[in-house]
Amino acid sequence: MDTNILHKPPIHFKQMTWFDRCIVFCGVGFGSGLSPKAPGTFGSAFALLFTPLWLYLGFNLSVLAIFIMSLVGIYICGQTAKVIHVHDDGRIVWDEFAGQSITLLPLLYLQQLNWLWVIVGFIFFRIFDIWKPFPISWADQKVTGGLGIMLDDIIAGLWAALCIFMIHFYFLT
Repeated sequence: MDTNILHKPPIHFKQMTWFDRCIVFCGVGFGSGLSPKAPGTFGSAFALLFTPLWLYLGFNLSVLAIFIMSLVGIYICGQTAKVIHVHDDGRIVWDEFAGQSITLLPLLYLQQLNWLWVIVGFIFFRIFDIWKPFPISWADQKVTGGLGIMLDDIIAGLWAALCIFMIHFYFLT
């Protein structure tokens, strides 16, 4: 995926239907993905603003909410790519919202959700999202459409969550 949006066609919101504007606005992470540099990192950082919501909901309801966010994200990301005519455009960051949120689930489960762990989770998620070890790379290259856009970030979030859980379990207990 090319995240250098300087060579991407501009997004023309005025030429879209109202519904498509809403979908694309969500797809680009409420504007966080429109950063000229590192839109995925900005989208992931913006997703950290959901942390108080996950704390409020608790582990079980957060799992449900993130699952729904991911399912809805398949449509949002697919439709955004279709409307702006670029598959898995770096400006589409709803997938980062889901992946970054998945990363925080072990912290909710372990009741260790503090800002230091949130930053560690952010770093792990960005490493996996950028590095794309298997099976993230497979999902990124082989799965198309909205599911393809979402799946690599969901897997990156799961890898990052596993790292957090292992660090906590093996080194801090």
